[in-house]
Amino acid sequence: MITTRLAALGHEEPPLLTLAGRLLALAESGLPKMLLPGGEAFAFTMAGQQRPDGSWSLERRGISTRYAAITALGVRFLPEDRQSAVLGGRTAEEFVGLLVESLPAVTNLGDAALIAWAAADTGHPKLSDALARVEALDAAGRPQYTVEAAWVLSALAAARDVVDVEAHYAAARDRLLRARLGDSPLFPHATGPGLVPWYREHVSCFADQTYPLQALARAHASSDGGDPEALAASEACATRICTLQGEGGQWWWHYDARTGGVVESYPVYSVHQHAMAPTALFDLADAGGTEFGAAIRRGLRWMTDVPELAGAAHREPMILDDLGVTWRKVFRGDPRKAVRAARGLATRVAPNLRLTALDRVYRPLSVDRECRPYEFGWMLHAWLGGRI
Repeated sequence: MITTRLAALGHEEPPLLTLAGRLLALAESGLPKMLLPGGEAFAFTMAGQQRPDGSWSLERRGISTRYAAITALGVRFLPEDRQSAVLGGRTAEEFVGLLVESLPAVTNLGDAALIAWAAADTGHPKLSDALARVEALDAAGRPQYTVEAAWVLSALAAARDVVDVEAHYAAARDRLLRARLGDSPLFPHATGPGLVPWYREHVSCFADQTYPLQALARAHASSDGGDPEALAASEACATRICTLQGEGGQWWWHYDARTGGVVESYPVYSVHQHAMAPTALFDLADAGGTEFGAAIRRGLRWMTDVPELAGAAHREPMILDDLGVTWRKVFRGDPRKAVRAARGLATRVAPNLRLTALDRVYRPLSVDRECRPYEFGWMLHAWLGGRI
């Protein structure tokens, strides 16, 4: 299945098309192993453990509603027979039906929003029920975490053509646009005060950027005549994170939402490189915004050309085809995330203070040997979605 996105990748850099195909195959082979017995839910993570003989074992741990919904959002782009192979004999719509039925017990706004988004995208007949649960959990005037607020807007934008959600949609759109601090193009970790301690209110993560820029791009695309304000905000955020992208294609982790600078670079997450950045930036381009293809390609290239591990005595790969996983991240290994904490506190007082000595003490040489379902869900969404 060659989509417009994959075709463009092959035209610009053929080896990366091969890499993308490898990762897409990995998603289809890896996700069934993450499906819990009974086929009605996905694990929170697959944890890898290396045996003394060098072989690996994988263990499913926990359960995640949001990861199941994200998986469905990606798997829906596969042909139905391959959807069933991934989802334990169910199509994406049938699997979303299980998630919709579970909504009365769902208390997290983000989880409910993702289920509603998946219901809208799969054309599920109980979409209205899913949206009603989102509205019940989304108390008017209450601050929300930015990621979850963005998922609400994406869900409502996806549903606008079939259900009257305009009042909730307008409030969700305005909340996200108002969340930015001053003239910064970046988004904070929460849409208002009260959810984050004062000393790190200025610190936001990569997800706090990609999901809002995606949601606002989708808002623009869903509006008759467009939504120039939403598109401009999406463009500004995308431009800034692409400007800050690392020389090795790294999408950095923590930002100063006031100044639009980087607070702390690491960890570098695989899902950001092959899935989250691409799906958000592709959605912006599909909405009529700027195409950031070069930045997407640089980020994808990191998956096999990891500069952080280049000097290691044993250069560990991030992709393990036989296991059906991509390892989760490269990180510093600092105790209790000390570097992030130190830089968060330092930049609260002096926004440009970098504490560069910490980079020499805590080098990013550690690999987190986990893989989570949403990594593959967004991978499928990124590369199989959009204009076919």
